[in-house]
Amino acid sequence: MIRVGGLKVPVDGDMALLEKQLLKKLGAPPGALLEYRISRESIDARKGNMIFFVYTVDVALKDESRFLKKVMSKDISPTPDQSYQFVRTGKEKLPERPVVAGAGPAGLFAALLLAQMGFRPLLLERGPAVDERVGSVQKFWETGQLDPEKNVQFGEGGAGTFSDGKLTTLIRDRRCRKVLEEMIRAGAPEEILYSHRPHVGTDQLRQVVKNLRHRIIRLGGSVLFNHKVTDILVKEGRVAGVTVNQERLDCRALVLAPGHSARDTFAMLLDRGIQITPKAFSVGVRIEHPQALIDQARYKQFAGHPRLGPADYKLAYHASSGRSAYTFCMCPGGFVVAAASEEGCVVTNGMSDYARDGQNANSALLVGVSPPDFGSDHPLAGVEFQREWERRAFRLGGWDYRAPAQTAGDFLAGRPSSAFGRVTPTYKKAVRPSDLRGCLPGFVVETLLEAIPALDKQMRGFALPDAVLTGVETRSSSPVRLVRDENYESVNVKGLYPAGEGAGYAGGIISAAVDGIRVAESIATRYAP
Repeated sequence: MIRVGGLKVPVDGDMALLEKQLLKKLGAPPGALLEYRISRESIDARKGNMIFFVYTVDVALKDESRFLKKVMSKDISPTPDQSYQFVRTGKEKLPERPVVAGAGPAGLFAALLLAQMGFRPLLLERGPAVDERVGSVQKFWETGQLDPEKNVQFGEGGAGTFSDGKLTTLIRDRRCRKVLEEMIRAGAPEEILYSHRPHVGTDQLRQVVKNLRHRIIRLGGSVLFNHKVTDILVKEGRVAGVTVNQERLDCRALVLAPGHSARDTFAMLLDRGIQITPKAFSVGVRIEHPQALIDQARYKQFAGHPRLGPADYKLAYHASSGRSAYTFCMCPGGFVVAAASEEGCVVTNGMSDYARDGQNANSALLVGVSPPDFGSDHPLAGVEFQREWERRAFRLGGWDYRAPAQTAGDFLAGRPSSAFGRVTPTYKKAVRPSDLRGCLPGFVVETLLEAIPALDKQMRGFALPDAVLTGVETRSSSPVRLVRDENYESVNVKGLYPAGEGAGYAGGIISAAVDGIRVAESIATRYAP
């Protein structure tokens, strides 16, 4: 097939225009076109008077080699082969089946690939299956009764299960398409394969992860929930087994995909001498605006157009101090949710359904922090830094998992909030009007005070006085890195394969899933199924 890019269709245009442009660009008569499929769709809203959908398509033509030679350009090229190629398996025998600890994106896709290659993996998840997990999370949001093993962070699907289900990534890797194709096979909408901002939504993602689990089992794998790895058994510098629910399980290949909030696991690994280093992450708040305001800022007179859907944004500002503030994990038409995994801590995150039909838009508004900010060079200093501000948010919110919140106008004016205006907070528990200076590091406060007015110049309305800031967001990424070598093994414990976001090697659903695939490939190239 031939790949053709740079095809523009006005937002009100008929899709027949796409075919006409395609033929014109190729210089081909209508009879030469056999079929085409969309490879990528994006939105160009840079011109105020019109919004365009921009397409790249793969087309099949009669005698396509003739047209390719005739019109070869930067927008026209042979369609690349994007099919996933399984690695050639090794010859070394594994005495036991490989174990995968953690059923987030990295663990799920590591287990899936190993199952597809005949390794019959055993997938262990410390939390419950997704249906049970949803009930436990809902109970926490309604009553404030937190289960440290069944929450937004722990359970089938990982932290991403309670999110917008965004599938965007900055990495360029052939495995990304493999992940998307497997998700579609598991029930995700086909548009994720070509949308420039693909998402599944928390409602659809729950079914997708269940179907991935069923597929692993059909391929010979096993999945056990409420099975927490509490110890790793090391003999002569390599993994010999794990302790799970007080029982020993022998294994020589262990994929460890713990998620970014597995603080007890990090402590256990450090006790076992496994090399861990602190890493940078970010701290800040969730900011909420009316979704209609974001639509208007992005799409102007086309705001609310049925083909456009709710608008999103991605903003960044470099402060005079040298620090940066940026928006992250933006959820159009979404909700702010309670995401604590430890008692006495308040943590926020964002979530939305596939329809993204809520009244508010929310996004993390974060400031980068790095090991020098932690006040210690201990490997888990970043964990303690997170805990400090989460505990302060718990106290500021009233000691009952309500979150402290403040209007943007009050935050910028330096006064506590006592009420809210046109933006109703959506935080799923409840909020308490507060002064967020009580639960944020001083340098974060100073950076946000400078950034919010500056970001308003990038997108009008961002500094809306009634916008709601809810604290505190600390789980943007893992505070540690489990150091590994070029073969994806721990540098000092062979047979241990740290993977995904919790291990410090990913930053979202797709990148974590891809990392899980890489680790599975490394195991497969060494061992025989």
